[in-house]
Amino acid sequence: MEGFLPLQWAVFWWIIALPCLVFGILQLKRVLAADREALPLLGVTGGFIFILSSLKLPSVTGSCSHPTGTGLSSVCFGPWITSVICAIVLLFQSLFLAHGGLSVLGANIVSMGIVGPLAGWGIYRALRDTGVNIYFTVFLACALADFCTYIVTSLELALAYPAEVGGFGSSFVMFMGIFAITQIPLAIVEGIVLALVFKYIVQLKPEILVRLKVFPEEKIRAAAGDS
Repeated sequence: MEGFLPLQWAVFWWIIALPCLVFGILQLKRVLAADREALPLLGVTGGFIFILSSLKLPSVTGSCSHPTGTGLSSVCFGPWITSVICAIVLLFQSLFLAHGGLSVLGANIVSMGIVGPLAGWGIYRALRDTGVNIYFTVFLACALADFCTYIVTSLELALAYPAEVGGFGSSFVMFMGIFAITQIPLAIVEGIVLALVFKYIVQLKPEILVRLKVFPEEKIRAAAGDS
């Protein structure tokens, strides 16, 4: 939340986030220049990030948690474009929903907009050209992107507030305990929901996914029922 991180750590995470955002903006311009019809899909994936990440759910550990919605964008557009979408979403949420804050925006971009999407994109790329069902691949990518976001959030908090006894390691375990219990079922549910959304996109506009080379054309056509 706003003002929670010490200044030096807030600045540190901004330094990490900015080059990724610049690279993401360049990639976004390249994608839109090549295919303007990708814009509606970009809007859909961004909309799910905004909606899902705005849902603040109370946690059994006394904190609160929320889905992230970043996995679908990572599969369709890659982690760097997703980081730009997340930055916009997090900025609007901090300004209008009192969700997050400007001072911690860099840290939130790193956890939710960079590392989470990178993790989801990594498992997607590993399974993309295999015989694994495309919807199961999307499910894993979305669930992992969600859960890894909270691993990084725990890391950020542990670095900023090491425990008096046990230091960083003890603090990291404590923060993971706060987030992990709630986040595992949330990540699973998010993976299922976004895999169903992806199935709808496959049925409705498979040609966009083909042009973006999200999956091999034959897998998309087969999933869409064209062969």
